[in-house]
Parts: sequence; C-alpha cells; structure tokens
Amino acid sequence: MLLTLPEGDFRAYLFDCDGTIADSMPIHFIAWTQALKEYGCTSFTEELFYAWGGKPVAAIVSELSRRDGLSIPIAEFSHRKESLYYELIDQLQPVPEVLEQIHLQHGRIPFAVVSGSTRESVVRSLETLKILHLFDALVCAGEYARSKPAPDPFLLAAQRLGVAPEHCLVFEDAEIGIQAAKAAGMATVRIAQPHERAAAAISRDAASN
Repeated sequence: MLLTLPEGDFRAYLFDCDGTIADSMPIHFIAWTQALKEYGCTSFTEELFYAWGGKPVAAIVSELSRRDGLSIPIAEFSHRKESLYYELIDQLQPVPEVLEQIHLQHGRIPFAVVSGSTRESVVRSLETLKILHLFDALVCAGEYARSKPAPDPFLLAAQRLGVAPEHCLVFEDAEIGIQAAKAAGMATVRIAQPHERAAAAISRDAASN
C-alpha cells in the first residue's frame, strides 16, 4: 500500500527509524518494560510508551524516577535496555509502506535517518533489515544539541545531505517527531503506529468480505 505524500519539490527524504522504517516499537516496549521491572518500575504502560515516543531515554527514565520515587541509573539502564532489544532484534520487520517508498526513490534523491536512538541501535536495526547501505547519512542521539521536538536533528540531517530544509520530506510515526520536522520548516508524512495499522487491516478485511 503506497503512502499518500504531500505535493512539493522534495530533494531529500528524512526518516525516523523506530516505528517508521523499522516496525520495532513492540520489541522496544518489551525491552523497556523488562529493563524497568529490574529497576523496580512496573508502571510504564504501553499507552505511555507510545505517547512518549521519540523522547530521549534519559528524559523518560528521569521522569519515571521522579514520578515513582526511584533512582534508576540512566547509563546503566540504557545499556541494559539496549541489550534486551538486541536479544529480540532477529524478530524485526520493516514497515511495508515505508520500505516501498525507500525502494521507489532510492538512487533518485538522498536519504537520511534521523533518530533519537543511539547510532549503534540504528545501525543494528538497519543491518537486520538489510537496508543500511541505502542511506546517505545517519543522525542519531548525542549528535545534536537539542532533541525532538526541537528542529536540530532534522536541520543537521539536511545540512549533511546538502539539501535546504524546505526541500526535505520527513517520515515520522511520533507526534514529537512531527513537531520537530515542522519546526525545521519541513513537510511531513505521518506513519501509523502498530495498533493503527492493525485496526486498518481489520477494517479492510471486513470491507472485502
């Protein structure tokens, strides 16, 4: 199923990774909840996980620690959460409609991945999907001054590709990412989250019966 893209003179595509290129959010949620449980936090719901999508790990952990009266060591937790994700990464699949756009436009315009995840995590995900070689630049956590919803990550990606922001089209699943792209002066395509894609599939099946 092709995505509906806005009209414009787009000379570069910028993609979020988790939940946009990679259908990784369900796997990340398992890793998050298991790691948090090891540090005494059992209140991190799936609804909250998706609502906070795109936030840096440090910001989420700090907020959970404050809210639940915990002292979760951020660096230690982050390493543990990543290791749990890597244990499950063989299950990773792409988001089909995004992968379709990547293959349709590859070689015509440059691509960048713009993520709040670590470079190691992004590389591992793209390698698992066998598409790392399709991207001209990666912009990952720790490489920009301010995280989404600030425009910094997307502006840095545009700079690295040598394309003006107004000629970049951003693919994002999280509202915080959409806000960042708009703040950068870029057009956006919102990618449906897993529960939305599942509901749409059920509706299509019902309509065809």
